[in-house]
Amino acid sequence: MIFKEILIRYGELSTKGRNKKDFIARLRENIKYTFNDIAPLKIRAERDRMFIDIENEEKFEVLMKRLPEVFGIQTFSPVASCSKDLDEMKQLALTIMDEFKDNGPMTFKVEVKRTDKTFPLESHALQREMGATILPNYPNISVDVKKPDVALRIEIRDDAVYMMAQVIQGAGGMPVGSNGKSLLMLSGGIDSPVAGYLMMKRGVRLEAIHFFSPPYTSQNSLQKVKDLANELTKFGASIRLHIIPFTEIQVLIKERIPENMTMTSTRRLMMQVADRLREELGALAIVTGESLGQVASQTLESLTAINDVTSTPILRPLIAMDKLDIIKIAERIGTYETSILPYEDCCTIFTPSSPKTKPKLEKVQHYESFTEFDELIERAVKNREMHVFPQKKVKEDKFADLL
Repeated sequence: MIFKEILIRYGELSTKGRNKKDFIARLRENIKYTFNDIAPLKIRAERDRMFIDIENEEKFEVLMKRLPEVFGIQTFSPVASCSKDLDEMKQLALTIMDEFKDNGPMTFKVEVKRTDKTFPLESHALQREMGATILPNYPNISVDVKKPDVALRIEIRDDAVYMMAQVIQGAGGMPVGSNGKSLLMLSGGIDSPVAGYLMMKRGVRLEAIHFFSPPYTSQNSLQKVKDLANELTKFGASIRLHIIPFTEIQVLIKERIPENMTMTSTRRLMMQVADRLREELGALAIVTGESLGQVASQTLESLTAINDVTSTPILRPLIAMDKLDIIKIAERIGTYETSILPYEDCCTIFTPSSPKTKPKLEKVQHYESFTEFDELIERAVKNREMHVFPQKKVKEDKFADLL
């Protein structure tokens, strides 16, 4: 195998000031966490880039497959190396360029960085030498030094010569955990996992809350939410999912609140439970998958009534997005097929036939004032279940049936 290491470029992290080293350290830890199944990894971090040593082809394939899902990486490139013998360098350059020979007509250039000043050829001479080697071997390639399709980068270091040409797009964003912790309201629909994904991309570490209302909602609906939480962990961080028993509160709302106001009250009670749990967990904000005007509970009037129960920042990354755009992201990150499984959740049971789209805050407060919900909120938070994802897979004992 010609590749010896992978070069990672930070992108947005490069613009940071004095706290840049904290972001880089977080990215390094997230990479170690993501690839703990192929540990140990030898990672070397520099100010504007990071290197991961490649020990064998198996590790290389795993890294190339999963690195695009780690937030904080703008681009990365597999790096090949050889000795400082000119003939070896030419052969390695041709091997790397072979990867692009089936791409059709394209342009290229050679970039040289000569860290080792004892190397006999200076940078421009080496560029000409390598270019003269490549051009005759690829009839469909021409030179463009301004905007080439492929840039062959050669770095002459003290120990060896390093070359790269492939530039693979990363996930971008910030390393997960670099911008605090928030609580994601994970319903099991299409929107909330996408909201969680977008907040993770901005460096937010997530804990998730789900409202479970048995017997009106099934174990299948609960498993769906667990699968979605587990799917989000592939982006570089573990997630704790808190399952809130919500049946008692939801039934009481149905009994005590006028039908056309039950949806608003249900969302308000959910927000109060989430805020109580957020406080206990030390999270700084609540994340929801709401999109303005999508349903009756997501009009400006409804959101105003729901926001009234808390002073905690409510982060709504999807608020101005069209449904089709949200679906595209869900398909890309792998949550869509799970989200559309046809199981009831607490948001779809007891749905009023004509919910208020513009509820008056004073009326909602008036109807709720006849019922004491505080004790039920405390009880729901206290009696929650907690699951940690990703869950470790237990290897099956193929001889277990013989015991």
